Amino acid sequence: MTKSTFATSPQPSAPHTASTTGAASPSAWLDTPHERTVYDDLGIRIDRDGIWYYHGSPIRRKELLCLFASSLQRDAEGRYWLITPHEMGPIEVEDAPFIAVELFVGGQGCERMLSFRTNVDEIVTVDEQHPLWVVIDPVSHEPSPYVALPGRREARLTRAVFYELVALGEEREDSGRTHLGVWSSGQFFSLGSVDG
Repeated sequence: MTKSTFATSPQPSAPHTASTTGAASPSAWLDTPHERTVYDDLGIRIDRDGIWYYHGSPIRRKELLCLFASSLQRDAEGRYWLITPHEMGPIEVEDAPFIAVELFVGGQGCERMLSFRTNVDEIVTVDEQHPLWVVIDPVSHEPSPYVALPGRREARLTRAVFYELVALGEEREDSGRTHLGVWSSGQFFSLGSVDG
C-alpha cells in the first residue's frame, strides 16, 4: 500500500547535577537511570552550513565531529543537547545540525528507495519515520529541503543534492493542486506545488 505525504516544515559554565526525574532537569525526556552533570553552556555552535564551532573556532577534525554527532540529541521542545553518559549541555544550532551531502537511489517508481549520507557519514532512508519536506522562504521564495534523522534531528540537503532529487520528481494531484515530488519507501513526498 502506498501513502502520500505533502509538506511545505574555554571551560563549560558552572555545572549542576540533575537527575532524569527532576522537574527542572532538561534531561527528564532521556531514558537514563542515573544522574548527569548539566552545563548551562558548552560554547558549541553549529551554523547554517553545518560547520561546528567551539568558542568561535571551527572544529575541523572529522573524527571529533562524528563523535560529537553521535552524542547529539534533541528534546521535545526542539533544543539540541550534547549528551554523554555523565555530562550534558545545550548547543546552539542555527538551522539544522547536519547537511545531507549525497543521494543514493534504488528501484523505480513507487518502489523507489531514497537514502542520504550526511556530512558526518550517517545514512538515512526516506520513509514514514524519516520524512522529506521542503520549507519555502516567504521573502526570497527559496526552497530549503530537509530530511528527518533518528532522535528528532534533521539534516538540510545541499543545493546539488536537492537538484538531483528534483530531477527524479514526478507530478501528482492532491486536493486540486499539482505537486512535484518523489517516491521513497512506498510514500510520495512533495517537493512543492507547481501551480505557483
